[in-house]
Amino acid sequence: MRTLQLDTGLHRTDCPNGLVVLTERLPGVRSVATGTWFRSASGHETPDVMGVSHLLEHMVFKGTARRSAREIALALESRGGALDAFTSRDHTAYQAHVLDADLPLALDVLTDLVRHPLLRDSDLALERNVVLEEINGVADTPDDLVHELFGQALYPGHPYGWPILGTAETVAALSAADLAATHARGYYPGNAVIAAAGNIAHDDFLAQLDRLGWLAGEPAAPMDPVHPTEAARGVRLNESRDLQQVHVVMGTDTFGAADPRRWPMALLSATLGAGMSSRLFQRVREEQGLCYAIYCWHAMYRSGGNFAVYVGTQPGTADAAIATIEAELARVAREGLPADDLADAKGQLKGTIMLALEGTTARMSRLASHALMQEPYKPLDEILRLIDAVTTEETAAVAAAFLSPERMTTVRLGPTR
Repeated sequence: MRTLQLDTGLHRTDCPNGLVVLTERLPGVRSVATGTWFRSASGHETPDVMGVSHLLEHMVFKGTARRSAREIALALESRGGALDAFTSRDHTAYQAHVLDADLPLALDVLTDLVRHPLLRDSDLALERNVVLEEINGVADTPDDLVHELFGQALYPGHPYGWPILGTAETVAALSAADLAATHARGYYPGNAVIAAAGNIAHDDFLAQLDRLGWLAGEPAAPMDPVHPTEAARGVRLNESRDLQQVHVVMGTDTFGAADPRRWPMALLSATLGAGMSSRLFQRVREEQGLCYAIYCWHAMYRSGGNFAVYVGTQPGTADAAIATIEAELARVAREGLPADDLADAKGQLKGTIMLALEGTTARMSRLASHALMQEPYKPLDEILRLIDAVTTEETAAVAAAFLSPERMTTVRLGPTR
């Protein structure tokens, strides 16, 4: 095994079987957040098994040879801890947050459910209905549904555009054999990253993982990353629904998480749509009263990403809201950011990052992201320096490349004109 000290109290071990283990020691706390990420998720699916990664994430909690579903739920909650999971485009993650004394138990529970799930037909019959209810919930929540429709419009025919939950038809057709095949294909040490942050010692953590069988086995390469096809740009989609509002998402494809342009784009996104002081909030809501909710985001995957704006507005004001957003995007694409606006965005972004890292769960996730995205680790002070170093010329170049309204794919959900 090869262990490197990346920073004060922060270590990374690359195991012979391909597993990557990262820990950050925070002696001032009495808890530990730990998680296991597998490079297997919705982006790796084929159309016939759409949603299988998310359904598998549900099913591992239904029982193992050693624990029932109730025993899994009680194991950590009965000690004040928490256990959860999520499926994304690139990864599926299982996480626990516990008192430091309960870390061995947390690792045992996590290992048991991700490495040894029963995946029984009898459990599938019940859990499939739970996921179908989740899908129905999205269909009944227009500000969620419009995001799903935007993904499909931006990445037509590609897994990055498919709903992570799958569809009612694909989920209904999934079998226990499909789940077992997905588990066997993706849930192995060489395809995993395990991270922990809190009152923890790296060598002790490795020893616990070794006892649980994580360090054994032959070398195995991780699954290939997802490579998106060329996105659809400039598409206009109107989806008719009998609603009280029109929900709009407009956006475009960008770049992956390792791209150095992430910092100029993050500053542009903060200026445009992060909080009440943002340009879009001020222009569309405060100055014109055209909406209640408006924001933007920049999502980054291993091999791609997207920038988008959301607004919910009345049918009679939808055109005005869209026009105002497009005008602001065009202005920033044409002019970039003034020095004062850029300085404010830097302060906001740096503060957001530093405040988020007050918690062990955020620190754990930050550790894992470096390995998952195959980025070199950067200390927090270096990240802050990178943000400070962004110039008006760099933000102007990124804005010109990605923010022009002509590039935006726009999905409009609600009453037709």
